[in-house]
Amino acid sequence: MDVVVAGLFSLGVFLVIFVPVAQRLLGVRFGVVRMVLAGAITLSLFSPIANALVGKLPYTGSNGVAIAFLVLTTLCSMLAGLVFLVLAEALVPTGSLPRARDLRRDLSGRIARTRRYLQILRIAIKHGLGPYLRGRRRPGRENAAGQAELARSLRLALDEAGVTFVKLGQVLSTRSDIIPGSVATELSRLQDQVSPAPWPQIEQVLTEELGAPPHQVYADFDSEPLAAASVAQVYTARLRRTPDDGQDGPRVVVKVQRPGIAGIVDRDLDIVRRLARLLERNTDWGRSMGVRALADGFADAMREELDFTVEAGNMTTVAAGRSIAASNDLVVPGLYPDQSTRRVLTMQRLDGIGLGNARETIADRGLDPVRLGRSLFECLLGQVAIDGVFHADPHPGNFLLLTDGRIGMLDLGSVGRLDPATRDALQRFLLAIDHGDPVSATDALLEIVYRPDVIDERALERSVGQFMTRHLAAGVALGPAMFNDLFKIITSHDLGVPPEVAAVFRALATIEGTISRISPGFDLVAASRQFAAAHVTDRLAPEALRRTATEELATLLPMLRRLPRRIDRIAAAAESGRLGVNVRLLADERDRRHVTGLLHQALLAILGATAGLMAVLLLGTPGGPQVTASMTLYQLIGYNLLVICAVLVLRVLVLIFRLPRHLT
Repeated sequence: MDVVVAGLFSLGVFLVIFVPVAQRLLGVRFGVVRMVLAGAITLSLFSPIANALVGKLPYTGSNGVAIAFLVLTTLCSMLAGLVFLVLAEALVPTGSLPRARDLRRDLSGRIARTRRYLQILRIAIKHGLGPYLRGRRRPGRENAAGQAELARSLRLALDEAGVTFVKLGQVLSTRSDIIPGSVATELSRLQDQVSPAPWPQIEQVLTEELGAPPHQVYADFDSEPLAAASVAQVYTARLRRTPDDGQDGPRVVVKVQRPGIAGIVDRDLDIVRRLARLLERNTDWGRSMGVRALADGFADAMREELDFTVEAGNMTTVAAGRSIAASNDLVVPGLYPDQSTRRVLTMQRLDGIGLGNARETIADRGLDPVRLGRSLFECLLGQVAIDGVFHADPHPGNFLLLTDGRIGMLDLGSVGRLDPATRDALQRFLLAIDHGDPVSATDALLEIVYRPDVIDERALERSVGQFMTRHLAAGVALGPAMFNDLFKIITSHDLGVPPEVAAVFRALATIEGTISRISPGFDLVAASRQFAAAHVTDRLAPEALRRTATEELATLLPMLRRLPRRIDRIAAAAESGRLGVNVRLLADERDRRHVTGLLHQALLAILGATAGLMAVLLLGTPGGPQVTASMTLYQLIGYNLLVICAVLVLRVLVLIFRLPRHLT
């Protein structure tokens, strides 16, 4: 026991000296565990190294030689500890291993994720998707029968995998630019209608979110769900009357998030990201499709959908947009923020029937289906081209034909947002379509999408012109083939579609199908041209041009006032021969620090190489003063230089191993 205590005490005393010296020599800091292990290695090798250098201890030579050998022995044993630290940094970088408390906290989550991995892989293999995951087969290279079989297998696998993967399939079904059209059509059959969660669980969610049971917050609450989806369930209710109002409170619908769905979605999104990284790393088709970027975008959208405060903000923003305000035929339900939280959304109840089943009702009421279709289409185009915030999922189930003949817009959990530059390009694209100008349409299209470094613009103009002739001529019926051909043009010229622009194309393709349910003969091409003529060309009106010129002139005026004085000073300096240009290299502190670090590493490498070369020369030099019977002074100095060389090389290596984490 005394020996153990003495050993631990010796190790502790040694670490007090070793830790600061080692960190100073290598120039970085290490964790406690690594330093203790390195110190133990150094201390354990001290005696063997000393015996190897001078024979059995104690040493009986002169004091000066003894001190020299003691220093050499200490440096050699410390070198072993430094080598351990560098190897540990190379093999297991600092921060790559979780802490003990993180391991304990995440153990259950890791086990659950592993089980989910195995379940998903089992489902994929069960439906014959294993060869695609391993990269042995590529989507899009099969014949028509093979693509149909792949589409069916993928739909069944996603449907069986659960809510997150069903949503993923629904998103992919709108991306005909990256997946075959037959696969997209098959995935569009995915539905997220599920059995409703029991009322006690929903009641608990309402109580937790609203701070009181639902019967205390609402005057009346129907426990039977009006609709049940995979993420949320919808109930009808009535708010309590206010003290100043003797009438009953307004009727509302309450959207409640299913209990436990957030944890399931987070776990599945993590798996989706990991699978996307795996596919992009191991398969050619994964890299070409950019599945990692798709997974990241899908994960962000899915997390937004789980936060009902985002949908509440979307409702407020869309309702305040000019497109809704200027339309007499569309309405967004009002929001009740006092009864809305992250998992509960209370909104105005709109009475009506789904737009997909409203064709006969429109005829019975004597409503004009063409006018309703035009109002719906112009509203969406206005949201895209003018407001910049638009409904990203305008399928028939998200619209109601109200009893007063208007159309109610529902489910704004998924909206698209466009920056002003993209909106301006879209407006010019619409204007070019209205004028039948393929050159201007191509220029606007190149500002909308990501363009490669090298592109054949003449070939792209011809493709756009052929597209306009085929699909935008008078009397040509608009359909899904138009958007498929547009995506083919984009992909064939290696153009990249930003997610927000893909959402625009997806919304336009979806709204075409929605409008066709109530007005089969509706001409979207003519409606697009009318919208461009009525709204986009307003920017070219004299008053609009005068206002734009005034705004630009107000911005340029201060610079124009200073310009004559500056030109005069430049001309005077040039006339007198005093004109010069001052350029400050490495003016940014970060650039100076980076270059300094590189110079330090290069200098350390040169010094290490020099010390190593000198050590080799000294060790190979015969003769010299004899220090011991088996070692000369030249050899003693050479061994010390070898240790110095090793320390300098280790310092450079550890900085290299740490460098990527500093840059990321």
